[in-house]
Amino acid sequence: MKVFQVEGQWTHDNLLLSSRPDPQPGPGEVRVAMRAAALNYRDLLVPKRGYGSRMQALPLIMLSDGAGIVDAVGSGVSTVAPGDRVCPLFFQSWAGGPANAERLGRSLGCEMDGTMADYLVLPASGVAAAPAHLDDLQAATLPTAAVTAWRALISEGRIAPGDKVLVQGTGGVSLFALQFAKLAGAEVIVTSSSNDKLARARALGADATINYRTQPEWGRRAREIAGAEGVDHIVEVGGENTLGQSLRAIRPGGTISMIGVLSGGRMDASLGLVVTRHVRLQGITVGSRDDFLAMSAAITRHRLQPVVDRVFSFAELHAALDYLSSGQHFGKICVGI
Repeated sequence: MKVFQVEGQWTHDNLLLSSRPDPQPGPGEVRVAMRAAALNYRDLLVPKRGYGSRMQALPLIMLSDGAGIVDAVGSGVSTVAPGDRVCPLFFQSWAGGPANAERLGRSLGCEMDGTMADYLVLPASGVAAAPAHLDDLQAATLPTAAVTAWRALISEGRIAPGDKVLVQGTGGVSLFALQFAKLAGAEVIVTSSSNDKLARARALGADATINYRTQPEWGRRAREIAGAEGVDHIVEVGGENTLGQSLRAIRPGGTISMIGVLSGGRMDASLGLVVTRHVRLQGITVGSRDDFLAMSAAITRHRLQPVVDRVFSFAELHAALDYLSSGQHFGKICVGI
């Protein structure tokens, strides 16, 4: 089978199109013939061993998102059958409940091989049915970005109708957060440096938008838009250069879900505000199988459509990663397999 893997040394140049023997499922396992994959920011870090010693030894097959068709099952498998269309789950070790070291210990494309292959063999519990109304590319966007947004706003955040939610940017997690917040009846503010992207966010349902280039003190503007005491919940993707403004926008007792550090991982904010305003700063790393199932049911019930920006061929993975790095995308970047 063809694969895209890091081999030899941890460098971007050693991310190569290669081949491996077709895998076979053992007892309790299923084999998925992959149809599509999707990119996430972490995929820019993986070839450089960005997650350190926890990562699988080389070679390592890339990517954590995907969708495909089960084409073989091992003995003892009764929950999945050949012909089922499924998504591999990001965390293979997190069925449900709160996060802990064991549950966060095995993720695709990091501690174990990922989805950028013709076939993927996993435990039957490591896949879940894809929503029937979505095509393969749309379904491939769900296991990482969509579950992250769901965990932040629904499982952990428990947002309610009328809540004010601020979403930073228009990447994959951010647009899923916009869509899920609107499903929950929240009012949503979106930030971006692109007026064109902000217009597209309004078309998706954003109630208000802020261009942070023209309004660098966007935290103050967000408080004005939200009214009363400020924003109830913020999906924080920037980190170092944005957390300070998030702390200005959040209401006393509000929640900031830290799901990314795109602008840097150091803390450059007035932490006194976290204390004096009783702010909940919640780290989010994707979510569990239970999160995926609850999210998938909501997506199916509301016929939600993930936003796919651009599709690359299997051989174009390097170009896809370059496009992701450029920040030009609106929504998800996918790869056909």
